[in-house]
Amino acid sequence: MVPGQFSGDPALTATQAAAVDDRAQQQAFTQWIDDGQGGELGQSRLLIGGMYCAACAGQIEEALLQVDGVRRADVSGAAQRAVVVWDPKRTRVSAMIEAVRSIGYGAFPDTGAQAVALATKASRQSLWRLFVASFCMMQVMMYATPTYVAAPGDITPDMLGLLNWASWVLSIPVIIFAAGPFFRGAWNGLRERRVSMDLPIALGIAVTFVASSVATFDPAGPFGSEVYFDSLTMFVSFLFAARTLEARARQRAAQSLDAVMRRLPDAVERLDAAGRGELVPSSALAVGDRVRVHAGQAFAADGRLLEGRTQVDEAMLTGESRPVDRAVGDEVSAGCLNLGAPVVMEVLQLGAQTRYQRIVSLVERALTERPAFILATDRLAGPFLIAVLVLAALAWGAWMFIDPSRALWVAVAVLVVTCPCALSLGAPVALLATAGELARRGIVVQRLDALEVLTRVGDVVFDKTGTVTEDRLALAATVEMQPVAPVCAGLPAGLLRDVARQLAERSSHPLSRALVQALPPADWSAEPADLLEQAGQGVQASVRIAACSLEVRLGSGAWCGAAEAAAAVQRPQVWLALRDREAGAASPWQPALRFEFDEVLRADAASGTARLAADGLALHLLSGDQPGSVAAMAARLGIADARSRCTPQDKLEAVEALQRQGRVVAMVGDGINDAPVLARADVSIAMGTAAALAQARADVIVLSDRIEDLPVVFATARRTLAVVRQNLRWALIYNAVSVPLALVGWMPPWLAGVGMAASSLLVVVNALRLTTWRPRLPGKG
Repeated sequence: MVPGQFSGDPALTATQAAAVDDRAQQQAFTQWIDDGQGGELGQSRLLIGGMYCAACAGQIEEALLQVDGVRRADVSGAAQRAVVVWDPKRTRVSAMIEAVRSIGYGAFPDTGAQAVALATKASRQSLWRLFVASFCMMQVMMYATPTYVAAPGDITPDMLGLLNWASWVLSIPVIIFAAGPFFRGAWNGLRERRVSMDLPIALGIAVTFVASSVATFDPAGPFGSEVYFDSLTMFVSFLFAARTLEARARQRAAQSLDAVMRRLPDAVERLDAAGRGELVPSSALAVGDRVRVHAGQAFAADGRLLEGRTQVDEAMLTGESRPVDRAVGDEVSAGCLNLGAPVVMEVLQLGAQTRYQRIVSLVERALTERPAFILATDRLAGPFLIAVLVLAALAWGAWMFIDPSRALWVAVAVLVVTCPCALSLGAPVALLATAGELARRGIVVQRLDALEVLTRVGDVVFDKTGTVTEDRLALAATVEMQPVAPVCAGLPAGLLRDVARQLAERSSHPLSRALVQALPPADWSAEPADLLEQAGQGVQASVRIAACSLEVRLGSGAWCGAAEAAAAVQRPQVWLALRDREAGAASPWQPALRFEFDEVLRADAASGTARLAADGLALHLLSGDQPGSVAAMAARLGIADARSRCTPQDKLEAVEALQRQGRVVAMVGDGINDAPVLARADVSIAMGTAAALAQARADVIVLSDRIEDLPVVFATARRTLAVVRQNLRWALIYNAVSVPLALVGWMPPWLAGVGMAASSLLVVVNALRLTTWRPRLPGKG
């Protein structure tokens, strides 16, 4: 897209304003959040048209913030989007759209249909302008060629005047239509008391046209007889060609992030009580609705399958490309694709409550994030442009003494060649491309600043439970006990395991759930009576087995009469104890079985930590667990520095101690108790199954839950910063070389235009290489 191309869009009609302000319609592009005072705020996504640089983003942010009721506005020039937080009691979406349009840009609700329409409109307008400029350029070059190749006196003054007049006529469509957006952009900037990047370009085009026009109709006038219509049309053509390619490149850089945000279907088939289907908008769904999801369609909400069996693509949530099987009773997530066969699901969660919407919120933050070093570059754009204007004026003044006939064209070349577009685009497009590729892998970067910090990290601190281990326990051993006084002698261990499973099914304790998953379904089907669950202790019930009437307990060792034996076991454990019911409370509990559990190390944890260590990073393991368990886990991971029985304060102090040594620390955690240390670390990384508070404090979220993705994050960050530095280095070298060439008169205006356009295109294409780059990891081919 090119500057100002949407400035001619009419104001919203009453019908359009009513549509964007309708609460039901806003569900497609607005999330409602708590304002912290019992009210709510809207957080809306807007597509912005006509934006091509960082200076445009700042101008749009300022216009939005001037709307009464707008709390925050984040605009990304690279992503062509804005995220606006606003108070529905004080303003409307239509007012925000009008504010953006009033300064010469387009604004539209960020929905799938609008995105396609905007891209189509921008592409069509840009191609038309490019066609007009290029066609006229070729015709003008045809008329200008005789003046370059003819010998002095070969062309009569009348014929030369006719050729110049024809070139002037063909330049008018270029000025009015093709270059119109540059003039509108410059005027809008001046109207807002800003020096925009369009101003030097518009001045260069206007001065060249006016001077050449005067030379055409008054060859003896102040500008002489030389005309530069060929340079003018060539400059506009090259500039539009470069910016068209540049816009498409930026669109490609954002495609991965767009794909994450465009997964929900516009309409779904809802079933009534009789099973008849009705096509309704996704926004019309309610919790409890039954929906038929066809093969190839995305799930519109979180739900549970009621009918059918299929395969589901969950790459958006996990980064895993292989489809997973889902059958009746299994849960599915909004945004995932149904690949196998039609299924019927029950809607469990909608809107902001879905995992998909939480991911979209993270992606929105990545789309509009502008890191500190980019903001520093943006702040240079305004003074740089003012310096360009001053330098062009000085060049004109100096050349008026050296060679007045060349003064104007040297000034034009200086105006055109020194454009900070490359400086402003180099970093944002690279960061956007990286964020998109990482999102495709199941890694969301919430704070783009973190990519720069990751390149300086020397220490990685891991939490243990739920981070390097899965959020479940597995049965490691079953130990049969020899009771001191046998109760109901001769009971087989298999039957006792059935009793244990029956009791575990009636408890919500994590160890009980792990025991149910580990033991086979019970053959013994008697119903336990007098069921009682003692908080923090276990479950007790009465059972009858054959001729034996027993009381049974499933719980802690101390509660089951085995306190000393339980203290000697380092691993989590559950005991099964029996006593004769007829003997009553005087009869002691006799331990019969001990179930020992162990944490399940993530399948890729050892290989992932090995690659981090091979990359030169120092690894640390902090856990609140017992010393034996922590030491064993550290040995399996190859981590030398492991600390046990750590409170949240202990973890915080450990990270602060590393930072006092001048180390840059990355913290990887998942629990609510990890939130303080995640906030304190230089870079914080949370797993996809982490608590919401931990994810809110994290800079990077690994939705895939794969430790092996951490080396990918570090390698990608290093590659991204290398590309950013290449782009910034190129932009600085280009300006350092081209400005002196223009000042000494060795760079004509048309070549200056080619150089400026090529410079911007080069940095964008260089950044785009990140979308195809794959890291080579230590220990992996």
